[in-house]
Amino acid sequence: MSAATERQPSDSRDHRSGHVPEPLDPLPAGRAPNPTGSYVGGAVVNVILLVLVNGWPGWEVVPFLTNRTPLVLGLVNASLVTGIVINVVLSVWHPPRLKAFGDLAIGAVGIAALVRIWQVFPFDLQGSAWETVVRVLLVVGLVGSGIAMLVALVRLVRGAPNGS
Repeated sequence: MSAATERQPSDSRDHRSGHVPEPLDPLPAGRAPNPTGSYVGGAVVNVILLVLVNGWPGWEVVPFLTNRTPLVLGLVNASLVTGIVINVVLSVWHPPRLKAFGDLAIGAVGIAALVRIWQVFPFDLQGSAWETVVRVLLVVGLVGSGIAMLVALVRLVRGAPNGS
């Protein structure tokens, strides 16, 4: 190979000057990303779900939900409202301990809703494999929420950032 066609190493060095650029750092040192947008987005999603379930079109249009659905709506709505309130507060002020407390509150109400859904099981899925799938997903949700609550509890006690 001639010098003109010789392959250069594929690093970030400018091979003509030998200069190695500094790594890109999108934020100044010591500054964390601003999560306000994600909190606002979370609140908006919960508001939309609250309207869809309780207003238009309403849970009644979902073909696999039974007339037992109102027995779980109180806790499902409480879970959505808790998410809205916590996300709105965190969009304005989000110290690590408040974020951890919010995660604990959302997890606790979410677990209560999942347990109630398990107990009532307002789904018309008898005799199909979907009943097992939904039950497994409820267990996964319960386990995941429990783990998230343990992590939030540790963050609350330590006052450590959540890493996001």
